[in-house]
Amino acid sequence: MTDERPSEFELIERFFAPMAAPGAFGLLDDAACVSVPDGHDLVVSKDMLVADRHFFSHDPPALIAAKALRVNLSDLAAKGAVPLGFLLGLALAEDWQVDWLEAFSRGLAADAARYDIPLLGGDTVKAHGGTTLSVTVLGSVPKGRMVRRTTARAGDRLYVTGTIGDAALGLRLLQKPLPDWAIALDDAQRHTLIDRYHLPQPRNALAMAVQSHASAGMDISDGFVGDLSKLLSKAKLSARVKLDEIPLSSAARMAIAADPSLIEVALTGGDDYEIIIAVSPGEAEPFERLAGECGVTLACLGSTTGAGAQPLEIVDGEGRALSFNAQSFAHF
Repeated sequence: MTDERPSEFELIERFFAPMAAPGAFGLLDDAACVSVPDGHDLVVSKDMLVADRHFFSHDPPALIAAKALRVNLSDLAAKGAVPLGFLLGLALAEDWQVDWLEAFSRGLAADAARYDIPLLGGDTVKAHGGTTLSVTVLGSVPKGRMVRRTTARAGDRLYVTGTIGDAALGLRLLQKPLPDWAIALDDAQRHTLIDRYHLPQPRNALAMAVQSHASAGMDISDGFVGDLSKLLSKAKLSARVKLDEIPLSSAARMAIAADPSLIEVALTGGDDYEIIIAVSPGEAEPFERLAGECGVTLACLGSTTGAGAQPLEIVDGEGRALSFNAQSFAHF
């Protein structure tokens, strides 16, 4: 283990300057200069991750870096935005080690290259508590085409990408004691769930389809039920979704079969980082076709209707409404 810590400026030059965008000037200036393509708007989003709240302090640093970037990329995908660059705020715990930062920066650089989003700058400080990460992402969309979460319309079809609940179940597998239902899963299934917690899969490949065909969209960060309810309520709409239409992985289905109460964890637990998209019926076919060409799986959840007694009703196979203690994760 390397004990000698570099100074702040040596740290920036060694770990972060190599992944900086040309407009960041090698991270030698106080600001970056970003060009937005002609005829486009700038889209900005920011998320923070706190040690032992959004990730475990003992998690591999490369995975922490990847998660910090990917949860923000998910917001751009839901807006139909193409990534331009990102800013990193890094508050390091007092006992930070150079080896940790080396692994963190390697993981960050790998994902920045994977998603074609260069580093533009940021700030690095020492924290009196645990490590805290703040990432701000910049993206672009054609003028006036950013997809909002509040603009769904009655009759729109509702889609969700990927599968729901894997990360929330994976988190349960990482906590102590190991839950009883874990024995019903094989090693591959447990790995699938844990991997989805550590490594979200932002759907940025779908950005062009979203900006071209969606009437509303948002990423699922705090829980499927709560986030879909937000999208509907802000538009003064409602929807009735059948439980068997919500996409679940085979690993999640096996866990729920072993402990049926886990359906609430899966639907409200958060950390999915999938996208909910509302699409008008006339745009549904080209939207589905483009998603298929992008390799992004979609599930259609039904259609929106006018405002009802509650924004969202989840019903089982016999049409009975399900109730949940909490619709989503909440910080406060």
